[in-house]
Amino acid sequence: MIIKILNLIILLFVPFLMAGVIKKTKAFWGGRKGASVFQPFYDFVKLLKKDFVISKTTSKVFTIAPIVQIASVLFAAMFIPLAYGNALINVSAGLIIFAYTLSLGKFASLISAMDTGSSFEGMGASREACFTSIVEPAFFMTIASVMALSGNYSFTALQNILSSSGNYGILITIFAIAVLFIMILIEGSRVPVDDPTTHLELTMIHEVMILDNSGLDLALFSWANSIKMLLLSSLIAYMIIPAGVSVWVSILIYLAVMFLISVLIGTIESGMARFRMSHVFEFVFVMSSFALVVLSLVVARMFGG
Repeated sequence: MIIKILNLIILLFVPFLMAGVIKKTKAFWGGRKGASVFQPFYDFVKLLKKDFVISKTTSKVFTIAPIVQIASVLFAAMFIPLAYGNALINVSAGLIIFAYTLSLGKFASLISAMDTGSSFEGMGASREACFTSIVEPAFFMTIASVMALSGNYSFTALQNILSSSGNYGILITIFAIAVLFIMILIEGSRVPVDDPTTHLELTMIHEVMILDNSGLDLALFSWANSIKMLLLSSLIAYMIIPAGVSVWVSILIYLAVMFLISVLIGTIESGMARFRMSHVFEFVFVMSSFALVVLSLVVARMFGG
């Protein structure tokens, strides 16, 4: 019971800390002190207190989309192992349910953006849908390949990646982590794919989709996006945390991985600008290339390469 409570606390609050560490890292590299790492949580609470401003051109779709988004992300979290122990729902079809539950939330945000009738928000929705159509096959290819190595088609197979892949284990782990990290940048709307701080409509993707949202709606969209980054980061942590370690050691390693990923994202955003839109697709396809490498290594391991 205590483990479940700890995992719940991590799920609800660590996403804010990750966003805070990213901003703190960017401030450090910019020579500034920066806001507190708790500032994203303070901003979330502040948004909860604000009133709604809803366009008259929108329908009920716009109203329920934030609820569907946060509900889908929280439900998907039940299939992911967090700091310690197995996932709350540990089934063989967990990968498929996880991916398409997140897709349901993504679909809700897309139609919400299109429901406003804004050409800019429709443009952002089009770009987001295009990226997702490339990202999902690479994600399936990577995770399913790793699961096939151990014959265990649940996320617990990720922790056995080194023991079940023999001499290929280190390479498979490195490329699988690279795939998931690129997916974090894409799904989290981070540089070099997107810039969460920009307000130039022609270059925005995720932020332009939520321009008409305010108050609770904006808070839920922002929180859901941070939780999604945490879930993908948790898969990376689960590959790294050794099996059989104690509860507190596992939690410490998990939090350290979350911190390192956040610092790395902040460093990337400080050291480079977002790509031109024509080059973003090339970067997204790098994820697909790494996924193909993982698949090739798994096939070589399973069939005697």
